[in-house]
Amino acid sequence: MSTFDGRVALVTGASRGIGAATAVALAAEGCAVACAARSTADAPQRTPGTLDETVARITDAGGDARSIPTNLADPDEVAAMVDRTVEQFGRLDFLINNAAVTFVGDLDIPRHRYELVMAVNTTAPLVAMQRAVPHLRSAGGGAIVNVSSVAALHPYPGLMAYGMSKAALERATVDVARQVQGDGIAANVFRVDVPVASEGFVANTPGVDRSTWEPCEVAAEGIVWLLQQPVTFSGRLCSMWALRRDHGIMASRAADPAGQLPPPQAATSGLVETDPARDVFEEPYADD
Repeated sequence: MSTFDGRVALVTGASRGIGAATAVALAAEGCAVACAARSTADAPQRTPGTLDETVARITDAGGDARSIPTNLADPDEVAAMVDRTVEQFGRLDFLINNAAVTFVGDLDIPRHRYELVMAVNTTAPLVAMQRAVPHLRSAGGGAIVNVSSVAALHPYPGLMAYGMSKAALERATVDVARQVQGDGIAANVFRVDVPVASEGFVANTPGVDRSTWEPCEVAAEGIVWLLQQPVTFSGRLCSMWALRRDHGIMASRAADPAGQLPPPQAATSGLVETDPARDVFEEPYADD
């Protein structure tokens, strides 16, 4: 019997990158998977990858997956995404809020772009959690994983709004974990602080040396590991780097793993001394 036989997971941003890899990994563990994003075969986005492709990867391997096309910038569609998952599968056990968008810009970022970043990266996960928690309770408990970024801690040039959105998501996760702990529901952050070669990140960083980057399947392994932990493992801000060091998971598949730098520490006061070697943004861009 597989680890998650009979369980149902909802994964956002599942058309590509870490989201698609996580959906496939969960299906391999026995989960039925609802795959949510904007990009479909009928309405593809600029970056490669569609929900149809992810669902086909799962079903071709004998798994159960459904496409839930969703514009995560629209709170009503986010709520409907959760409802449709339960309607199609009859329950919900795991919620993985992975989808994110970003635009280059600091103090000068146009307001409409700032609002879109916050809508997809912070508001959508909040709405999804609000809608999902009653279903997780009905299923007898479950788990939430919110995918964050080292940008929540480190001020990368040009990514102020993105970092703000991820810092807010991390704060929300810890608070939600406290509120649902009595319901048998765990909530944790999976912070990507190791370079991961998602389609979006590759497309947005032409010419960059990728010898230290991990395939998305490595990050997916860490997310699945979090979902396998007991419900008492909750309210954690889990660094991908630290999980690998402390638990021996997510073995590197990079061509040059020795070249990976430890993640930068959070700024605690004053100005941050930046290191040009770090200031290539080491988190997948996504656009759904």
